[in-house]
Amino acid sequence: MKSLAVPVLAPLVLALLLGGVPHICPVLADVGSQHQTFTVSPDASEIRMTLNTTHEVVNGTFHIQSGSIDFDRSSSAISGSVVVLAASGKTGNDSRDKKMNKDVLKVDQFATVSFAPKSYTGKIAPSGDSTIQVSGIFTLLGNPHDLTIPMQIHIDGGRATAKARFVVPYVQWGLKNPSFLIWKAENDVAIDLNLTGQLSN
Repeated sequence: MKSLAVPVLAPLVLALLLGGVPHICPVLADVGSQHQTFTVSPDASEIRMTLNTTHEVVNGTFHIQSGSIDFDRSSSAISGSVVVLAASGKTGNDSRDKKMNKDVLKVDQFATVSFAPKSYTGKIAPSGDSTIQVSGIFTLLGNPHDLTIPMQIHIDGGRATAKARFVVPYVQWGLKNPSFLIWKAENDVAIDLNLTGQLSN
């Protein structure tokens, strides 16, 4: 009986394997696609800052050096970093920018500012718009600070954008307030983050 069982079962096993593969593969492919990498395009992205003072609203921009974020839509797993050149800040006033670089950001000692995401809450849709909360480490003057950022995601095929607006309590985090004489600046600065890039599996 044992000698007959193998020949009889062999075609059934073979048929199951061959017939099951087309049905299993799409499922595996779909699971794999849950993990993706968002590679930031620096020239298409920007960071804007807004600082309120007693005499004016100071608006500025910074240049993103690099950015790469790995995330998994099936979990809260997220990692990577977005790195900004500290000395790239422009506010439309050369004298003020030099003071910012030297006295506030200390760019000779700390060339970059960065954000490294560690986890997120919410759902990232495979296409269209999503809103999530991203928690991570914001490094300023070499010191790490916990920060949670509300972020709006838009995915269109292989392209994606990520936008966020948040406040950095720069004085609380150890930076110098640039106030002088009767010109007074607030202790917090608003940041608008606009990232554009490519998605890959």
